[in-house]
Amino acid sequence: MLRKLMCQDKVVGVKQSRRAIREGRAERVFLASNADPALVSPIEQLCREREIRVDADFSMEELGRAAGIQVGAAVVALLRQGARPEIQKN
Repeated sequence: MLRKLMCQDKVVGVKQSRRAIREGRAERVFLASNADPALVSPIEQLCREREIRVDADFSMEELGRAAGIQVGAAVVALLRQGARPEIQKN
């Protein structure tokens, strides 16, 4: 399953994932099993409301590595095909 994180469009982090969920761009969400519940519980609730599949079987380190970042990730959202990751503006 982590292989999908490596090759499919995604957003990483609580804020970006929350935005993707609210905008209907997320198809599946990964929550780190060792993340602070205060961070991931609201995301899990939002996913339930939107009927988005949640997977909480991986650690922050595993999710971060699979997402291609050098640090752990509490939340990673896989995007629907055709939905683009948002462009960061400086």
